[in-house]
Amino acid sequence: MIPRLALPPAPAVLALIALAFIAPGLAAHDPWKTFDAIGIEIAHQMHLSGDWVVPRVAGEPWLEDAPLYHWIALAFGKLLGWAIPFHNAARLASGLCMLLAVFFLHRVAGAAAPLLLIGSIGLIVHAHEAIPDLAGLAAICAAYAVLARAHERPLLKGAAFGAALGLAALGGSWIVPAALALAVLLGHAACAPWRSARAWPFLAAAAAGAILVAGSWPLALAQRAPELLGPWWYLATHTRGEFWPNLRYFLVMSSWFTWPAWPLAAWALWALRRHWREPRLFVPAAAFALTFAAIVVAGPPQDVTAIALLAPLALLGAEGAALLRRGAAAALDWFGVMTFTVFAALIWLGYIALMSGVPPKIHQFFLKTAPGFDAQFAAAGFVLGLALTLGWLYVAFFTAPSPMRGVTRWAAGVALLWGSFAALHMPWADYQKSYRGVALQLRSKVPVGAGCIAGQNLGVTQRAALSYHAGLRTVPADRARPDACRLLLVQGNPRDGRDGPNAAWTKIADVGRPGDKAERYRLYRLETK
Repeated sequence: MIPRLALPPAPAVLALIALAFIAPGLAAHDPWKTFDAIGIEIAHQMHLSGDWVVPRVAGEPWLEDAPLYHWIALAFGKLLGWAIPFHNAARLASGLCMLLAVFFLHRVAGAAAPLLLIGSIGLIVHAHEAIPDLAGLAAICAAYAVLARAHERPLLKGAAFGAALGLAALGGSWIVPAALALAVLLGHAACAPWRSARAWPFLAAAAAGAILVAGSWPLALAQRAPELLGPWWYLATHTRGEFWPNLRYFLVMSSWFTWPAWPLAAWALWALRRHWREPRLFVPAAAFALTFAAIVVAGPPQDVTAIALLAPLALLGAEGAALLRRGAAAALDWFGVMTFTVFAALIWLGYIALMSGVPPKIHQFFLKTAPGFDAQFAAAGFVLGLALTLGWLYVAFFTAPSPMRGVTRWAAGVALLWGSFAALHMPWADYQKSYRGVALQLRSKVPVGAGCIAGQNLGVTQRAALSYHAGLRTVPADRARPDACRLLLVQGNPRDGRDGPNAAWTKIADVGRPGDKAERYRLYRLETK
């Protein structure tokens, strides 16, 4: 007789679900486009230069992100870089941050909150990339964990809470810790349990801790590179995007990015509306509202910004999950089981087609999207995918009835979806997404002693990847002095087959990633007269 999975899940079961989601694929692919390549390059530049104060991409200062994540990634790279590639070692920082976030949320609200975090649709890929916001997520979850026990020793807990806010500021945008700090201040005015003599020592210690920790890096930056302090401050306080387009973007994007936490959070606020002055509801609700308003005003409109919304929504959603009516709980449960079972079946069908050629149409799809890819059977990936599938079948058919069954199965389904994809299809995905081949091909065409390389239309991700993989660094093309560099690297569309800026330039390389229909990289050499 197979025993049923009791709910709420024991800490060991929760840890197993978390590891099943976080571990697969984390250290098994090259830097990918967007934030992954940037984060890896910054940590690698710190490793090469020994300068951990000034983040750099391809040799140029990068002040968009505070450096806490990159410091953690650098530590992993130095510790394990001898055994595995630097980028895989550095990306373990993401796994650590996710595990810490799960741990701290569990301390605040039991199993439901971390299950909702794991089950967030927006983290399926982003939790496995080198994204600085993950360090901020771990720190803000730590702040909530300290806040839940603030009444015990107000001075010590206040200092710890402030330090966690400071780390959150060093791990991402200052908006998130500022929103939580303001929510806590409002909570001391609105929530009767917090209006006591212990409030002032707690708040004073929190303010001191936050200022000391958050101010440590800007102070170090001012000492190391004072000329960068002004640009950093401008980027930290400058708004990007217009209000109404930003609002429309974040409303639409967060509706799927934060699913299923947001409908459960909304239900909690409605069902417990008469208890809105209780800190467990007031603080995360106020923090969410303030954070959402701030990111709409500040921008920029990009999905990773919504990571800032996940912690308060998970805490509120944990309250809502316990209060779901039977029909709604059953609907969430049924929808999750059916959805993830179907997608898991499709992943296995694709794997079988990739390996065997049957069904032929699906096999042709894989070949078309990744021209030249040679699929090889990997026993470790196959065993991991099979283990995750068997685990899912156990969770799907042997979980005891409970109001938490829906969120548990949903989190397990997300772990199955990502884990099986990473186990079975990561080589195929990495073959298309990696810039390694592009970088090495371009480097092979650069003449010895060629001097500087001008870059035209190169995105920061591409510059980061070229620098990391091949040490290629470009300078902005100077229209006033087009001959300042004798080499010119242009990023363009594959359909644009031009032969150079003018007749004086000769194309010496034309490369792109396999199956990439949006990017092509052409290297030109200025011919001498």
